Amino acid sequence: QVQLVESGGGLVQAGGSLRLSCAASGGTFSSYAMGWFRQAPGKEREFVAAIKWGGRDTYYADSVKGRFTIARDNGKSTVYLQMSSLKPEDTAVYYCAASNRWGLGSDSAIAYDYWGQGTQVTVSS
Repeated sequence: QVQLVESGGGLVQAGGSLRLSCAASGGTFSSYAMGWFRQAPGKEREFVAAIKWGGRDTYYADSVKGRFTIARDNGKSTVYLQMSSLKPEDTAVYYCAASNRWGLGSDSAIAYDYWGQGTQVTVSS
């Protein structure tokens, strides 16, 4: 059983930056692909970014490509989401998730087995 705890959310002005962290425990972190998803009020949860267990392969939603960067430190069992050039439409609860699969479908929530509790990101205009 893997436990995931996100941190780093907060309130930021448009154009600003935030770095989210997700600390994992209870499993072999380096054997999991990790993903970030977000959910805005009244909307469905959507994929943001994913990273394969080794860290060399990454995948981004078109809406964040070039602005967000996903990275992981397997020694610290932590995955990060560096967010830059933030926009009000990035406002959402951000969740990290772990999956023992990678490939087609890694942008789908059903591919992920473990989820964190989420951290709120609010971008003001």
